[in-house]
Amino acid sequence: MLCSMSRPPCGPIERRFSITLTVPSKKIVNRQALQQRVAEWRHRGETIVLANGCFDLLHVGHIRYLHAAKALGGRLVVAINSDFSARQLKGDGRPLMPEQERAEIIAALADVDAVVIFSEPDVRALVREIRPDVQAKGTDYTAESVPERDAVRECGGRVEIVGDPKDHSSSEMLRAMKK
Repeated sequence: MLCSMSRPPCGPIERRFSITLTVPSKKIVNRQALQQRVAEWRHRGETIVLANGCFDLLHVGHIRYLHAAKALGGRLVVAINSDFSARQLKGDGRPLMPEQERAEIIAALADVDAVVIFSEPDVRALVREIRPDVQAKGTDYTAESVPERDAVRECGGRVEIVGDPKDHSSSEMLRAMKK
């Protein structure tokens, strides 16, 4: 095979890949900006769905939970536990990734419309601030065991249990890795 002048010289082919990642930083907001964004969405008649968690080691259970939360309709707001609150819930050595990185990963998901980081033990205060129409929780809860259910109902919302059975757990995955 002859080499043409318009092609690189014949010989070993070296391929270089260039990947450009777009950081979904516009989705990651503080609580004040979230309140403004929620007000805009609500003004347009959109439903607000709130989901929350540590999202310390992202796995398929998280993806299914967030996808099912989005399927409830409207805009999906995901509240991520701060490093401090994740450590309080999960113990020393957690979270594995800093809060900003966890927020960036969750914000990159197409189903997610906004991400906010919270430092309280639960999302009651955030529920009172944004008054979601729906709070989506995973199947490790029942409608009666959701810690924030009182605040959700007080604000006129409802609690929905969504996602697949709790067959996935970051904590269990980490325990299995240590064996």
